[in-house]
Order: sequence, then C-alpha cells, then structure tokens
Amino acid sequence: MNINLVDVTQGSCPIILGQPHSGTFVPDEIFTDLNELGRQLSDTDWHVPQLYEGLLDNVTVVKANFSRYVIDPNRDPQGTNLYPGQNSTGLVPFTTFDGEPIWKTEPTADDIQQRLQIYHREYHQLLNEEIARVKSIHGIALVYDCHSIRSEIPYLFDNLLPDLNIGDNSGKSCASEITAGIQNICQNIKSHTHVVNGRFRGGWTTRHYGKPKVGVHAVQMELAQRAYLRSERVPFDYDEKKALSLRSLLSEILHEINTIILEHSSGDSL
Repeated sequence: MNINLVDVTQGSCPIILGQPHSGTFVPDEIFTDLNELGRQLSDTDWHVPQLYEGLLDNVTVVKANFSRYVIDPNRDPQGTNLYPGQNSTGLVPFTTFDGEPIWKTEPTADDIQQRLQIYHREYHQLLNEEIARVKSIHGIALVYDCHSIRSEIPYLFDNLLPDLNIGDNSGKSCASEITAGIQNICQNIKSHTHVVNGRFRGGWTTRHYGKPKVGVHAVQMELAQRAYLRSERVPFDYDEKKALSLRSLLSEILHEINTIILEHSSGDSL
C-alpha cells in the first residue's frame, strides 16, 4: 500500500497548522505487533483535519498520516518526558492514555530508532521547510499545533478538561500579544471553556520551534473531544452540530492570530 507519510498543503498566509496526531496509518509489520486494544488506535486526534478544514484561507497544513502508535512526532526525539513527574506517553507509546498496554510484541530500541529516522524525521523535515518558506514571505511564521484528546483521562489529569487548552510553553513559545488575542476571544465566548498553560502547555513541537526572538512563534491548541465528537469512544463519530459551534470559534481565533502577525510583518515588534 502506497501512502504519503506526511501531506503538505502550502499556503501564503503566516500560519502553519501542524497536525501530528490525526493519522491512522500503521504498516502491516507494525500492526501485527499491536494487541487488540492497540489496534483501535484510541488515542488518535480524531477528525482534526476535518475540524480545521477551510477555517482560514491560504493556510499551510503539515499533516502526519501515520499513527502516533508508530511513533509520536510531537515527542522529543531524545525521549525526554515533557511533563516530569506526571504520567505521559513516550516517543513510541507502550500504553494508551489510560495506562493500558497496546503491544503484543513491544518495539525494541532498534525499532524505535528506525521509526525515528523514517517517520519522525520526515514530519519535521517538511515542517521545517514550511516554516522557512512562510517566514521568507512574511518575516514571521507561526506554528499552530492542532490537537485533541478525550475529556476525562484520570491517568493523565484530574477532573474534566476544559474545551480549549491553549499552550505557549508558559509564555516562551510565542509573543504575548498572540496568546492574549486568543484568550480575549475565548473569554468572550460562553459556549466553550478554556485555560492557558494548564495541563497542556505545549508539546515538543511548540517548545522546539517557538523562538519569538527569531520570528518563529508556536502555540498548541488541545481540544477536548466532547466539544466536537458524538462519542469519545469507538467509533469516535464526528458531530456536525457540535463541530459547527467549535469551528466558528476556531475560525475567529485563527483570523485574530493572522491579523496580529500581519500587523507585525517586519518581524521586529512581536
């Protein structure tokens, strides 16, 4: 089966949508090593490309088509835990977000290194290229990292997750004007809850690329899946009515970010 490991849609606006976790492709030789639970791919960011489709004209999209169970492109290639002292999954997950094993035959260290070279590297090589291309147009580029997760996962966090979880690595990965612009919109919307730098402050992508001093900004948006799915369990159906409301809010956020960046297109004052 021939499949692009990563799809890129090039646009001319300053924003790049990173979509590292919406893919479901698992090559046969890896799929056979997953157990029955692992084969459900339950920790996928379900329907995220559909959710963001058409929200902003001329936006660039970098989308991984492979499952995060193959390897997680939003994890440090060195395997460092992004949230020390808290439960998390690694570069190649060995468990679900509930802490349940997903493998019949666990990947070896050599397997992980091979996947790192094939999958992880491909995603970030293409993302790097798009950051450079967009920055050459505007003097600024922003990586908006698109994520979603089940609303309640006791193994990872307490209580119910807010609908929108905004992360800028505690103010380090993007200009404060950008985070403030997102937060101002969310504060004026009663239909959805939000938090800034709560349980999710930004994954490796946000932390690695977000360097405002050189004109590259990054922010992570982690959405609670109840905000747009009919069910957060198999079959993870998309809910058009819920999604319509959320898409309206996300569109407003993306347009606000775009406006803020274009007002500072020289890259000097953000």
